[in-house]
Amino acid sequence: MIAVFLIDKPLSLLLCGAAAFAAGLAAGLSFMFMWRSLRIIWILALCSFLFNIFLVDGNPLISFGRLQITDSGVVRGCVMALRLFILVLVTSLLSYTTSPILLTDGMEKLLRPGRHIGIPAQELAMVCTIALRFVPTLLQETERIIKAQLARGASLDRGGPLTRIKALLPIIIPLFLSAFRHAEDLAMAMEARCYCGGHGRTRLHELNFRLKDALALVVCAAFFAVLKIGEYII
Repeated sequence: MIAVFLIDKPLSLLLCGAAAFAAGLAAGLSFMFMWRSLRIIWILALCSFLFNIFLVDGNPLISFGRLQITDSGVVRGCVMALRLFILVLVTSLLSYTTSPILLTDGMEKLLRPGRHIGIPAQELAMVCTIALRFVPTLLQETERIIKAQLARGASLDRGGPLTRIKALLPIIIPLFLSAFRHAEDLAMAMEARCYCGGHGRTRLHELNFRLKDALALVVCAAFFAVLKIGEYII
């Protein structure tokens, strides 16, 4: 995901997207399943594209009064939209193929050397696990709030953009209150169980860095290095 932000050419980003789709197919995910996971980001990608084509300076292509669509804006808009799609695709690929427990253990294992300089590896890993665990809970809570507001006669899909934004306030505010309530209940439950981090904790299956992990890391690094070098050559 970090390497995606170091690439600036649309062709290189398309190759990254193709590589992510190939990795998903190798993991047993269907193409349509991965494609559907991108639908949640298309509005944000479209907004990013529109902002860039109108606000980035360059040679004008089309003019609408004071607004101008520039060639540099079109390129930058495509780059930003592709980055968003690839980030969501890679994140979805990771969450679809790896359980939250394994993500936590892997992150803690990677951050463990940082404990000598004060980095709370286990606590950071636990925070990430809780955040992932709360995503489906918040989605269910959002669906429940929407149904409750519709039952009270709320209109969420009518009117102009401003009207629809105002109609979201009765959903967003209860959702935030529910999230804070869940967080407080979880904190009290962890405190009641005397949670004190990972001190002295053992695992049934210990993670070890093996040859295939090193090969995967080398292949990914080489792939992005070739793309970045290719940008300078082209």
